[in-house]
Amino acid sequence: MFLHKHPYPPYFPKGATKMIVGTLPPPRFSTGDLKSGDVNFCYGSIDGQLWPILDRLFGLGLKFETTAAAIEQRQTFLKERGIAICDIVHAAKREKIDASDLGMQQVQLRPLLDYLEQYSAIDTLLFTGGNSKNGPEYFFRRLVKPSGIKLEIISDEVPRIHQFQWAGRTIRTVSLTAPSGAANRAVGSLDLYKQRKAQDPTYNTLDFRIDQYRPFF
Repeated sequence: MFLHKHPYPPYFPKGATKMIVGTLPPPRFSTGDLKSGDVNFCYGSIDGQLWPILDRLFGLGLKFETTAAAIEQRQTFLKERGIAICDIVHAAKREKIDASDLGMQQVQLRPLLDYLEQYSAIDTLLFTGGNSKNGPEYFFRRLVKPSGIKLEIISDEVPRIHQFQWAGRTIRTVSLTAPSGAANRAVGSLDLYKQRKAQDPTYNTLDFRIDQYRPFF
């Protein structure tokens, strides 16, 4: 069994009001065997889409390379926009060394509720995935169940939105479509995507995510 431990501590810029919550980066980020174009920071996989989405949304001119400058660009953006990153999985074991969420076993979760008490300005959790097994919303529901927290549904359309009460405030959760190639098939099956694709044949799954993410970033 391979112990897949998260390589990065949570990133909390001062005054953050939003927090991105995923699971684990690909195992190569834990072993240090990075690909060309990977950035050694949260969501830094050259194959991932979170930073390309944000790059398009905000015109950031991001570098996609394994350099300190590329890391600094991303940290500067997060500080300026008040966005924290705290993936919910601390570590997991795998039989097969890949990035599949379903492949995670014996999962250890991070204490997100403690962080929400500590960082009292955070009022929005942006899940990079939904409530399917081993997704970030799935693990969050498991984490908060012993505390009696219930997620109240606000919108049942993708991206699904909930809210809950914790540490004296209302906190909203948004379950975004995962910024990974593995989710492209699910995107392709959505009626809204099909409608937009029919209107514009050049419209693709990255465009769809950009449109979906825009209101929440």
